[in-house]
Amino acid sequence: MKLNKVILSGVVALSCVSASAQEADKTVNVFTPHWYAQAQIGGQYTLGEIGFGKLLSPNVQVGIGYNFNKVVGARFSLNTWQSKAGQKVVSDGASTTYKWKWKYIAPMVDATFNLTNLFCEYNPDRLVEVGVFGGIGANIAWGNDEAADAQAAIKAGPGKNLDQMPLENLWDGTKTRFVARVGANVDFRVSDRVKLGVELSANTLSDKYNSKKAGNPDWYFNALVGVKVALGETHTTKVIPAPKPVEKIIERIIEKPAPAPAPKVESKVVEENFRRDIFFPIGNSNIAKSQSTKIAEIVEYMKENPDAKITLTGYADKGTGSAAFNDKIAARRAQTVYNTLAAKGVAKSRMIKESKGSRVQPFEENDMNRVTICIAK
Repeated sequence: MKLNKVILSGVVALSCVSASAQEADKTVNVFTPHWYAQAQIGGQYTLGEIGFGKLLSPNVQVGIGYNFNKVVGARFSLNTWQSKAGQKVVSDGASTTYKWKWKYIAPMVDATFNLTNLFCEYNPDRLVEVGVFGGIGANIAWGNDEAADAQAAIKAGPGKNLDQMPLENLWDGTKTRFVARVGANVDFRVSDRVKLGVELSANTLSDKYNSKKAGNPDWYFNALVGVKVALGETHTTKVIPAPKPVEKIIERIIEKPAPAPAPKVESKVVEENFRRDIFFPIGNSNIAKSQSTKIAEIVEYMKENPDAKITLTGYADKGTGSAAFNDKIAARRAQTVYNTLAAKGVAKSRMIKESKGSRVQPFEENDMNRVTICIAK
């Protein structure tokens, strides 16, 4: 019997990506350039020849800055209070220490660099950040009367036997000198806009600053603690929509005898397992608002299919944290989804929770493996 070939073509909409990409939008934190204000208090050590404690003085600093991106920024600040110096004079076997202090204010312009954001993925919820800075400015000093008094006392006392007075660069009035500095800072997150911080800096300027002649630059070092307040939004949240499904053509070839009527082709619909992927931020096991729709869909499916059971499998991304930490956070993510579904009426006897840590990576993209995959059947 002669056979005729009848080609039946049908178009079936199939996604070319994984089930998670079908259903899940990716949430990304985007840095927002912003201004900030800063106030700090601490102490200063002026490098000198007498005891460390005798050269400590109070110090304050206020500033305003702008972060151009997640790494680079600029800051204008006013650093002020006082500096100290001293001189030990030995004459006829006796040693006498002379001390003096003066006031100053130093307007500075710094370039700032966030090292944490430079070497790590940007995360606005990170608790600790480390940075460095460097800048230049002017040191405007005045009130050096105590140095003049010390010079007079040395001349009237042990200085009679000295060939040269120790305060060769004694100055009076108001003096403005160029100053340069480098430093480092550590900031601790309090909220999206508020950070507490510690800052250390080394400042150098001309040899005449402390009234003594040493043939090398003078130095003072500041250690400050303070608060930094952002004057606007520091970041925004961007949702990247899932790729659209791609249509795929499926062709079926059915052979039938020529004289016989064409047989009916029954299309059998195979029901796929119900699946939703709940994504989490880095280092977090709390369900974000963006995932609440998926939770509602799971609850609705379980109500409509009373015989169905659901498996909740927690994962963590391999690119962040140790294996032990990832095992714990993956388990917490599965437990969070389990508790949320139970609170919304899904019987615990119908749920199975598992954790695979970072040992298994269901997705090629690292960040998408911070997930609990929920499969019901």
